Amino acid sequence: MYSTRDRERKEGDRIQEKTRYIILQGGVNRFVAGAALQVPSPLLKVFILADLRGNSGLQGGACLPGWSPLDLAAMAGWYHAQQQQHFYGAPSNYPPCCPPSSKRRKLEKTEELLYTTRLRRGPVTFRPYSDSLGNTSQALESRPERSRTRKSHLNLDCSPSILENGECSSSYRAERAPEELGTHVGHLFPEVLTLIFEYLDIQSKGRVARVCSRWRDAVYRKSVWRKVEARLHLNRPNTTLFPSLVKRGITRVQVLSLRKSLRELVNGIPNLESLNLSGCYNLSDSALDGAFNKDLPNIKRLNLSLCKEVNDNSLGRIATHCKNLEELDLGGCTKITNTGLLLVSWGLKNIKRLNLRSCRSISDHGLGHLSGLDSQPSESLLELGLQDCQKITDESLRHLSEGIPNLRKINLSFCVSVTDTGMKSLAKLGSLQSLNLRSCDNVSDIGIGFLAEGGNRPLTELDVSFCNNVSDASLKHVASGMSKLQSLSMTTCPVQNDGISRISKSLPGLRTLNVGQCISLTDVALESLSTHCHSLEKLDLYGCSKITSKGLESLKKCPKLANINLNL
Repeated sequence: MYSTRDRERKEGDRIQEKTRYIILQGGVNRFVAGAALQVPSPLLKVFILADLRGNSGLQGGACLPGWSPLDLAAMAGWYHAQQQQHFYGAPSNYPPCCPPSSKRRKLEKTEELLYTTRLRRGPVTFRPYSDSLGNTSQALESRPERSRTRKSHLNLDCSPSILENGECSSSYRAERAPEELGTHVGHLFPEVLTLIFEYLDIQSKGRVARVCSRWRDAVYRKSVWRKVEARLHLNRPNTTLFPSLVKRGITRVQVLSLRKSLRELVNGIPNLESLNLSGCYNLSDSALDGAFNKDLPNIKRLNLSLCKEVNDNSLGRIATHCKNLEELDLGGCTKITNTGLLLVSWGLKNIKRLNLRSCRSISDHGLGHLSGLDSQPSESLLELGLQDCQKITDESLRHLSEGIPNLRKINLSFCVSVTDTGMKSLAKLGSLQSLNLRSCDNVSDIGIGFLAEGGNRPLTELDVSFCNNVSDASLKHVASGMSKLQSLSMTTCPVQNDGISRISKSLPGLRTLNVGQCISLTDVALESLSTHCHSLEKLDLYGCSKITSKGLESLKKCPKLANINLNL
């Protein structure tokens, strides 16, 4: 007599053999076999969706009511083990199919249940993929989009090594259906986003900061705002403005309009390096007194151009508390006098660039202070702007040549009191690289001759536009003593074709030539330039009425020529 337990085991073995036979007899892509018996034994609850043509292992599966992940894993392990051992072969290896019975009817009902489930929930497939080691497979379930957001899904993790032994991990987790794979900007690391945002313009950087918190955190990194100058309207209090600038590492500020205290700006950005107050007409000396009342060692650039109320007292305060200042722009500050230059020379030992444009109260005595006449000279000064300083004479140039020998750039345009004698003093500046003599009416060919004495001058930029006394003789001096010249401006100067031909042969590195309104020039000058000046990049010919299309055609020989101006 068999016990109930033995009968269940025997019936289970028969159902398994019948199931195997059905699988092997089905010569189709996918064939369903299974049994769902209402018995305690889990081995009788079987469901498999097999791809008999593939070699990638388990290709299908489903979750039915009452079926646990362990049931599915067990049957998957059995199938894979038989596949690896070539257990399935000819159908003759298996017993013939039994006649239909109640068990077979239950099998068919199970198949109908699966079919109904697939119609309702859509196809269920497993997509195998290899991990980073290339020896592991993982089943990923995918469903139609309409069912992804409705329920969580089951994720089985089975490896071939386990399947070969007829076992499978019973661990599973319920999770949302995975998003579509692929690279998306939302998946990038913050460091990568930061590198991308560095190439955006300032307005775009502000826009991306409002997209989401991840983008805001990435765009607020200091490397994104490197060398960016914030332009502000300080017309009303804003408690969040300055902390935001500090967080982004912005140390350069330009104030477009100022109605509130400057002290809030200076105190709100402790690491301020550059402050541009150009055009703040209502900036008073008392406002500067309140802002510069403590040491500000980080400020290196200060622009006070067109601040009409800035005076010598303001310069004294700046010289006291901004010891590391390197650039100071005082253009248009008409209340600055020689005393202010004395304070600059006394306090700003690291000053490199000083612009005194249109400071018409400054005279030779003030530049004497700057050159060390009554104190130590500003030996660190490299660039000096004296444009439209009407009281500057040749005496000032003598002070500069003696006290500041390292001066590299000087702008003397519209200094009508400067003459050829001053050029003789400037010739002593062995480091001078850029000289602007525009509209210096008293400079002539003799002065240019002084500048070219000795030959091989380091001068690379020379502007003698609107100097009516500069002619072809000056070009002869330039050709012989300024072979390193790269930029030459001679607008309205009475030069001829011979002078242009001479410099074109002697200045192989010439890149910019401005000869606008030189009405004597013809196509001959252009042919000479095209033959010898192969480095020419910019040519100004406006007002040259004798130039024709033939001369312009010859300029095609200049391979680097990118800009030709024929109009006003």
